[in-house]
Amino acid sequence: MASRVVVALRVKVPPQRAFQAFTEEIGAWWKPNALFAFTPREPGLLSFDGRERLIETRAGGKVFEIGRVKVWEPGARLVFGWRQATFTPEMATQVEVTFEPVGEGETRVTVTHVGWDSVPQDHVARHGFPLQVIQARQGEWWRTLLERLRERVE
Repeated sequence: MASRVVVALRVKVPPQRAFQAFTEEIGAWWKPNALFAFTPREPGLLSFDGRERLIETRAGGKVFEIGRVKVWEPGARLVFGWRQATFTPEMATQVEVTFEPVGEGETRVTVTHVGWDSVPQDHVARHGFPLQVIQARQGEWWRTLLERLRERVE
């Protein structure tokens, strides 16, 4: 996994609260993006199923597992797999989120999304984009998501 998208944003809450909002309230601040839809169906509600996996639950109750949680360190670090329904087992991306205290009661939330180089350019998830373009779009989306997280906690 050599490819990497890194986005960071400061929020005016302590790391524990930022982690809590990211994990427990993800359904409230997550905004679907058609370019990175998990399944071809209507987007559902995102949530962490305990500390085991990130899932999307659609209106009818059907659940799609986006990825398994690999690291769960409240207030510090979270690592989970991230896939679309059309990914083969060889295609794997991973998201790492760190929560670093900075300043008085503030946190730098950093998202590192790796693995887009495992998804071939002609795969539907890449929309024909070269690696640099799909990663730039992914970075823009993560930035939007982190801004929504900041709005949620502040």
